[in-house]
Amino acid sequence: MIQTYPDDCIQGIIEPEYTWWEECEGHEYRRGRLVWAFIPHVGQTPCTLIPIERGDDPTQHKVAKVRIEPLDVKSVIRYPKLPIPSLPQRRNEVRTVYLAKKRPALIISGGGPWIQKELIRGKPRWQTYPTVIVAPYYGADESRRRSGYNPIFITRVRHCEYPQFVWEKLPIVSGPKESIMRLDHMQPIPRNQDSMELTNHCLSERALLILDEWIEWLISGNLEKIGSLCEIRDFLFEFS
Repeated sequence: MIQTYPDDCIQGIIEPEYTWWEECEGHEYRRGRLVWAFIPHVGQTPCTLIPIERGDDPTQHKVAKVRIEPLDVKSVIRYPKLPIPSLPQRRNEVRTVYLAKKRPALIISGGGPWIQKELIRGKPRWQTYPTVIVAPYYGADESRRRSGYNPIFITRVRHCEYPQFVWEKLPIVSGPKESIMRLDHMQPIPRNQDSMELTNHCLSERALLILDEWIEWLISGNLEKIGSLCEIRDFLFEFS
């Protein structure tokens, strides 16, 4: 689809000389690719899943009765020792439960190369299981199903005022008209087809260069004065 942007945003300024989104094919978890994934809500109080007894049928090892309790870092959880194969209990580990939603997200990093089998043979799989790092998008405009963001705040994000927020109009058919990417919500996701759904859209090389400046700004707290992002941001402040 052809994406159009307003004049007072970074995407609208670099186009039409440079494209922001490009079409991509294949199954590569490449940097800058737009994906769908279940993203936990940030700020919620996590819960822990505690098995309390086995199911009514002792032959069904995947059935158990559980209770859910709030969990914080100071919690001391004592799990009953129940022989439930589907819910094994390990020392110093807890089972957490989060509310999550399927959202669009951007692959920030492909996660590095696979590790040779001889280096991980006999060790737990989680130690080296491949992941990608993604940053999720949240719907910005208000609707019957979405609270959205304050319109004044959206404008300030569109003018690149904050290092942790990036305004966007995603190249997807359904969904909000405007979105906001949270760079401060970057998180790992397993690098497999069960954890994310690839789209046919990817940021252009020009867009990725600007995104790199944005991430550096967030991490270091300093915006490179000679970079494209700083120059465009200064120009956008004239709209404010």
